[in-house]
Amino acid sequence: MLRTKDVLGLPFVDATMDRLMAELHLRLQKEKKTFVVTANPEIVMYSRQDREYERILRQADWLIPDGIGIIIASRWLGRPLSERLAGFDVMERLLQLSDQHGYSIYCLGAEAEVIAKAVARMHEVYPRVCIVGHHHGFFDWNDDQSLVSEIRAKEPDIVLVGLGFPRQEQWIFRHFAQFRKGIFMGVGGSFDVWAGKVKRAPEAWQRWNVEWLYRLLQQPSRCRRMLALPRFLIKVVEERLAERCW
Repeated sequence: MLRTKDVLGLPFVDATMDRLMAELHLRLQKEKKTFVVTANPEIVMYSRQDREYERILRQADWLIPDGIGIIIASRWLGRPLSERLAGFDVMERLLQLSDQHGYSIYCLGAEAEVIAKAVARMHEVYPRVCIVGHHHGFFDWNDDQSLVSEIRAKEPDIVLVGLGFPRQEQWIFRHFAQFRKGIFMGVGGSFDVWAGKVKRAPEAWQRWNVEWLYRLLQQPSRCRRMLALPRFLIKVVEERLAERCW
């Protein structure tokens, strides 16, 4: 089992990437159904406004710290997490496991052309990757049982859902009980990166933990979303001060 540490009331996984992937591999071998949420400060702040979404996060098997802000907050609160576990990197490691061990994958999300390009690119990078199906993310939310039935019939070991938050977590939570097995994880805009529609930050930016700044420079429209970060840090400071008063 992976241990967790509290950050603003949410239990984040405290593990290295290798430790996380070892546990995921074990769960794949045992066909143990698992709901993984990759959470950054924006997701945390949204959950504080939407209690139903917060409940979904708490129902997930693992909440992993995807965002340097979560790591900084854990240190300020005296409960330091081991390292940032970027969702894109976890996704890539799952693709590697499929390539090496034959685990099957289903990809859901993005535009039809984008998801097709993303899957093609995955096959180029990992020739033995086992992708048993894919579907775009523009389906009728209230009439998606045929899609669920298709995925269930294929019995994938891994289901990657790129609908953006909160929709991807809501979709997984809504249908989770209908599946017998599988690791289910929201991957945000990762399919856009695989398709070449969006560029991921260069490795140097990733090492300096300013990948968020690169995305902002590439997509200025994200500016409004980034306002969640200072609000998140203010909440962390408030909690730290409250703990000291006690």
